[in-house]
This record gives sequence, structure tokens and C-alpha cells, in this order.
Amino acid sequence: HQLSCQIWGLDGTLISESAGAPEGRLSEAGNGFSENEGDGELWRVFTLADPELDFRVMVGDAQAMRDQLVRNVTLGQLAPTALMLPLLAALIWLTVGRGLRSLDRLGAALSNRPASDLGPLDEAPAPRELRPMIAALNGLLRRVDAARDRERSFTAFAAHELKTPLAGLQTQAEIARMAPDTATRTRALVQIEQGVKRTDRMVKQLLAMTAVEHPPVAASGAPQDGAALLQAVADDLAPLAGRLGVSLQVSAPPGLWSTAETTLLQTALRNLVENALQASPRGETVSAALSLEGAGAVFEIRDRGPGISDAERPHVTERFFRGAGATTSGSGLGLAIVATAAARMGGSLHLSPREGGGECARLILPR
Repeated sequence: HQLSCQIWGLDGTLISESAGAPEGRLSEAGNGFSENEGDGELWRVFTLADPELDFRVMVGDAQAMRDQLVRNVTLGQLAPTALMLPLLAALIWLTVGRGLRSLDRLGAALSNRPASDLGPLDEAPAPRELRPMIAALNGLLRRVDAARDRERSFTAFAAHELKTPLAGLQTQAEIARMAPDTATRTRALVQIEQGVKRTDRMVKQLLAMTAVEHPPVAASGAPQDGAALLQAVADDLAPLAGRLGVSLQVSAPPGLWSTAETTLLQTALRNLVENALQASPRGETVSAALSLEGAGAVFEIRDRGPGISDAERPHVTERFFRGAGATTSGSGLGLAIVATAAARMGGSLHLSPREGGGECARLILPR
């Protein structure tokens, strides 16, 4: 009773129609959907013509009836919706509140913790969904605790290493003040000068270690040629090589490799070359070269010094570690600085005995 149907011949003759169909054709349009006025109301009509059978079928639906159906469905849903919405809101509030209660407890536990307590959080009472977050927090706490321990050790070692030369400076100053003759005073002043140099080197190494551990977030500038950076380090250390009687040879083709991490690279290269110069006997040669190998750029520093013993090799990159053959002016930070700088640049430091005596240091950086 809600639809009207008409069947017309293609010659315009009405063949049949349903009861209640409007007078005249439901639609004058061709095949498909259309809208048409009939008996004072709007009809939505679908037409299908079959030329082979010589008739056209039209099925129409009064728009007023369609609108009435929509209104009835909408009104029929208002009452259950009005009843269900408050129940759903209460259920959602209870469910979400219960689910977030564990987060509230976790937040309260973290807020009430003293800053010195970096122990792990207990995962057992937490819901399964929160355990990955608690595990991540525990990992962060472990890393922060390890960093704090490193800083404490660094401070303690630095204070100890600076205390010794400062005590020596004070002693020599007193000797110079009370010296009975010029020779004694001169020796004391020479010792003071050497102590000042050792202390100055220690302070510079401490500052370098801090710089490589906490580099600036942004790159230090435009990329610079690695060969030019290596040559600049060699030129800067040429006076030291002259005083030690050691030759310094550089083999680095220009344009081979470049980097924006100039500060980190120069700090690492300076420490490697300086260590090699100080370890080499007078009359020997230290070679510094840059080459490309596979996916990396390699800075190779070779010397003819005493080398590193097998027992000391695993520890030479530790802070303040000085081997049995280390010089008195060494700070024990040089190779630690190089290893840290290499890691910051995404590379690595490899130390190996040199054939014929000496040591070979290879600083490998991403190509």
C-alpha cells in the first residue's frame, strides 16, 4: 500500500496500474530514478523500459510517506535513547575511572618519591596494560642512576687528579720562597712551571670530556673537509712534535670525506695524535691518514711507541686510566674522550698493535 506501480506500453498506452496510483504517468523521465509531481504530491520513481517486450514499468513512492517513515523511526528511537544515554554515561564514567585508578596510584607513588630514590617500580600489582610503561620507566631510572654514578665518579676522580698537582705547586712555591740560593729557587720555579702545565692540560681534558659528552643539539656548522680538519690538527701540534723530536706525517686526500661535527672530530683527532706523539721515542715518525673503507671513513694514527699491553687494552678507554708506561703529564682522559666523541658521531675507536712495534688507532666514522 506504500508503493504505486504503472506499466505502460512504449506507444503510450497504460497497460496496468496498482490501486491508489496517481492519475497520469508517474514519471516522464527515462530509465533510472527521478522525481515527479502527481496528484499534488512529490513522487520518487524508478523507471525500467524493455524495448523487446514493448513496455515500461514505473514504481513510485510518495515523498510524504517516506518522510512519515523517517519521523516515525526517529520518534521511536527517542525514548530508548533518552533512557540509555544516562546509563551509558554512568557506565563509561565508572569504567574509565576504575581503569585510570592504577595510573593515579602510579602518579602518586612517583610524586611522593624523593629525588634520590631511583629504585625500580614494582610491576606486580599493576594491570597488564600498564606493565610496559612501568618497565620503560624502570629502564629510564636505571639509566639515570648509572649516569648519576658516572658523574659522581667523574667528580671524585677529577678532584683527586687536580689535588695532586695543586699540592705539588704549593710545595714548590714554599721551596722557592725559602730557597737559600738561586739554583734551588730556579729548580722550584721549573717544577712550578711543569705543574702548571700539567694542571692546565688536566683542566683542558676535563673541559673536552664535558664537551664531547654534552655536544650542542644542532650541528656545529656547514660540513668541512675531513682532510683539512686533520691537517689543522697536525699543524696545531707541530710545535709539540718539534719539542719531542718526533716527525708527523699526514696523508689525507682533500675532498674525500666531510662532516658537520667539526668540534667532536677535531677533539678526537687532537687527542689521538697528541697521545701518539708523546708515546713515540725521539727520532721516530707518527703517521696520520684518512681513507674510505666500505661504508665508513677511517682516520688512522700510527706510532712507534711502547704500545698497549694485553692486560691494559680493555681499560684504556676508561676515564683516568693510566697504564704502566704512561707519561706523568697524562691525564688518563685522552682515549676516553676519543671513544666518547666517536660514539657521539655514530662511529667507533679501534686500537691494535702495530706490526714492528707501536700502536695503530683507527677512528671509524659513518661515510
